Amino acid sequence: MDDFERAIFFSFDQSGAVDTQLKAQAMAYCEQAKQSPKIWHACLDKFRVSQYAEVQFWCLQTLEEVLQQRYRLLDGQERLFIRSSLMAAFCNFNLDDSSADPAIPIVSRPVFVKNKLAQLIVILIFIEYPIDWPSAFLDMIGSLSKGPVVVDMFIRVLNSLGEEVNSLDFPRTPEECAAATRIKDAMRQQCISQIVGAWYSLIVMYKGESPFLSAAVLETMQKYVAWIDIGLVANDTFVPLLFELLVSSHEYPKLRGAAAECLLAIVSKRMDAPSKLALLQQLQTGQACSRIMEAQEPDFALKLTALFTGIATEVLECSKKIDLNGASAQSPALAELVTVMLDEVLPPVFYFMQNGDEDMSTTTFQFLSNYVGRMKRSTAVTGKQADHIAQILAVVFTRMRYDGASKESLDKLDKEGMEEEERMADYRKDLLSLFRSINRVAPELTRSFIETTLTKVLGKVDSPFEDVEAAIVLLHVMGEGITEDALKPGGGVVEKMVGALLSTNLPCHSHRLVALIYLETVTRYVQFVQHHLDYIPQVLAVFLDVRGMHNPNPHVSSRASYLFMKFVKVLRIQLVPYLENILQSLEDILSAVTSSKTTVAKGDLDDRSYAFEAIGLLIGMEELPVDKQATFVSALLMPLCAQVEAILASDEVKGDPIGSVSTVGVLQQIILAISYLSKGFGDHLASNNRPVIGNMFKQSLDIILQVVPSVPKNKVLRSKVISFLHQMVETLGSAVFPALPTIIQQLLADSEPKDLLEFIQLVNQLINKFKSSLRDILQDIFPAIVGRVFALLPQNVFPEGPGSQTEEVRELLELQRHYYLLLHALTSNDLSSVMLTAQSSHLLKDIVGLLLDASCKHKDVLIRKICVQVFSKMIADWCGSRMEEEKVPGFRQFVMERFAADCCVYMVLDSSFNLRDANTFSLFCEIVAANKLIYEKCGNDFLIHLATQVLPAVHCPPNLAEQYCLHIQRSDVKELKVFYKTFIEKLRPEQNGNIWQR
Repeated sequence: MDDFERAIFFSFDQSGAVDTQLKAQAMAYCEQAKQSPKIWHACLDKFRVSQYAEVQFWCLQTLEEVLQQRYRLLDGQERLFIRSSLMAAFCNFNLDDSSADPAIPIVSRPVFVKNKLAQLIVILIFIEYPIDWPSAFLDMIGSLSKGPVVVDMFIRVLNSLGEEVNSLDFPRTPEECAAATRIKDAMRQQCISQIVGAWYSLIVMYKGESPFLSAAVLETMQKYVAWIDIGLVANDTFVPLLFELLVSSHEYPKLRGAAAECLLAIVSKRMDAPSKLALLQQLQTGQACSRIMEAQEPDFALKLTALFTGIATEVLECSKKIDLNGASAQSPALAELVTVMLDEVLPPVFYFMQNGDEDMSTTTFQFLSNYVGRMKRSTAVTGKQADHIAQILAVVFTRMRYDGASKESLDKLDKEGMEEEERMADYRKDLLSLFRSINRVAPELTRSFIETTLTKVLGKVDSPFEDVEAAIVLLHVMGEGITEDALKPGGGVVEKMVGALLSTNLPCHSHRLVALIYLETVTRYVQFVQHHLDYIPQVLAVFLDVRGMHNPNPHVSSRASYLFMKFVKVLRIQLVPYLENILQSLEDILSAVTSSKTTVAKGDLDDRSYAFEAIGLLIGMEELPVDKQATFVSALLMPLCAQVEAILASDEVKGDPIGSVSTVGVLQQIILAISYLSKGFGDHLASNNRPVIGNMFKQSLDIILQVVPSVPKNKVLRSKVISFLHQMVETLGSAVFPALPTIIQQLLADSEPKDLLEFIQLVNQLINKFKSSLRDILQDIFPAIVGRVFALLPQNVFPEGPGSQTEEVRELLELQRHYYLLLHALTSNDLSSVMLTAQSSHLLKDIVGLLLDASCKHKDVLIRKICVQVFSKMIADWCGSRMEEEKVPGFRQFVMERFAADCCVYMVLDSSFNLRDANTFSLFCEIVAANKLIYEKCGNDFLIHLATQVLPAVHCPPNLAEQYCLHIQRSDVKELKVFYKTFIEKLRPEQNGNIWQR
């Protein structure tokens, strides 16, 4: 190794073995060497004689820079010497080396050196072909007889060239595109037929002794098919060879796969429909289809699936083009040809989808979806189409089954089981989408398939869980659009299937997945039970025993509670005869939900609480005698209330403002249980018809409200109590009023943005439900709410820019939005006077100022709209009529000088006010209506202020200002809106800069 080679070695070092200073010196030496005018000569010499791959690569890398930067400046002899030297390397590179195993690639020299040499030859082709080097490709073809090493280099050159002239993976300059076109045109005219001939000879020559090399030739060939004459490869010479490789089980799998990809490239060639069908007919794919439906190596099976799907896709595309082009003399024959070809190619598509590897491309799904979609135009799906639909359904069923080896993990739902369930949920999306399409196109065929499948799996006690689960999933999905008539007596096959499902002892029912989908399906077909009441005992048994809410698997028992509630919602009246049996069966479940010993996973406890809602729905019916109803409610509520009182009185809670995790968990569940139970009772029953029921819920409310002062720092419980109050409003109605002032003060104390937001949502619910009846309470609490809002919201604008939208900022923005919704609820329900009380008077200026600012400048257009609506209500309520005294002294003047100017004129004229945006246009309509309202309340004073102060400030011509005032005075809102749009368009060009700089 000489000093030059040593310097290159040192510069390439990544191990850290070379001293940093020495490496820097070596790199400097190499960079200096690159500047030598004759460095290309030294590189060619060193490349030829050096045995070190690093040195060879550095020489080629340096030559690449010379070719790209200085080659055109060299004289003819120097350029010829470089070209000849590189071609000598191409023709003689490591000829003395051969692979020991002909079935594996040539790897004796580093791939990066071979690829770099190929890239240099391609650069030369781009510079010199065809003018200065017309024989480039013929020179390479002439050297192929020297053996596999040269063939390997030939393939690398063509691959590199293919990426440069035809790849769409990276953008190109116009000059690069022109060069690529020049090369392709010249190759078509001069040598592409010789290249294709060389491909054929090489494939035949090496398919026995070095099949990997033959496969590489085919992989190269498929990259060129898109832009060469299709007749060069789709002919009586090439096609039989490709099919021979494809169908022969004795050939190397990678070679067979390459043949499949080549055929796919050929059939995917763009052309008109008749030409494409003629090509497909010429390829005689039917012969291959009939000979190849057998088990295959997984990678090859995938490529076969892609090939046959590609052929089928092309046939289907031809059919679409024929339909779009309209009827012609050829149309019937072409349509018949399409049918025949699809009949040939679809069986292997279905075969490999059912028997091949699980991985299926989106192309395959897309084809099947398109094929099914094509049938929408058919009046009926019969004959071969019906057979194909049955095969597609069989594919869907096969593919959507879980792997039986995952049975235990899926049942326990351990980490492996969770991952498998998530994977399958994602994988099933396309499958079930395809199934839904089939069900829409051929509902009878779909129902027949599901009936046959269900009969098969339900009829065997040893059916594997994956078959049972998949069959019920299909029945469940089919029920998405089922009509009620199909579930009534005489409804046909659907009625029969659901009845069979409910009557059968389900195989593998103990498995978590089977139990869950069974319960989901029963709930989906609840209307069937409604029309077949004799099934109620069977279905109740499923929900109430170990198959449902008493299932030892917490995931099943939890979900069963929710689904039972959904079931009860539909069948309330019909379940009355079974009420006592249901209560007795669920006694232990209801106790467990609020037990401190419950060990259900987080998130599942809430679902178990739905058992209380189900019971509430059953015992909350007026059909139940009042004494019996009161007994049931008392038996459920009193123990829960006593449990809360005991917890709050315990030493564990006293002195602890947050509470222990276990205590808080139990309190949460009790609050949820009472809340869910109360959903079965409306305020009409609880407060009016049966006050004894209302009194019991009122007592529970009083007890639950003690939770907040007992653990005042616990945000979770505070939130649960607010949610509880929401529900009590619906259950007790105005009976909640006496409890409100005290709890409101407690909830407002030390409230953070999220707490206050939840509280304002509760107040908005109260306002919208009770309206003016809430006036006295609101007068007391409104100042405290607004004061707390102002204390929490920033005095200045919210931060903007990257990273500014923190969780804290988002909470404050949401609080601000609900504050404006509170003002909107007040003003919309004739409660704006709440803001004018003596307690609120000190806040009024800030309320109106913040509201005006938001009306004009808030980033959210919908919030601006809300604020404009609030302002309009204030104007209507507080300004009086022209002859009346205003309720708020100075408000009329403020409306004219600030709101009418800033919001109704300046904001609208600002360039950011985009009337083409739907939300902005909706805001604009509110502003137009506000203009009319201000005139009604303020009269000519408003028009004079507009004409003398507001409009001159925006350089409005006097005649246009006069028109504007006349339209406000005389036009209705619709006419004013039309004029105002024109007014904006005329006035905006007069503006200079931003309106808000005024």
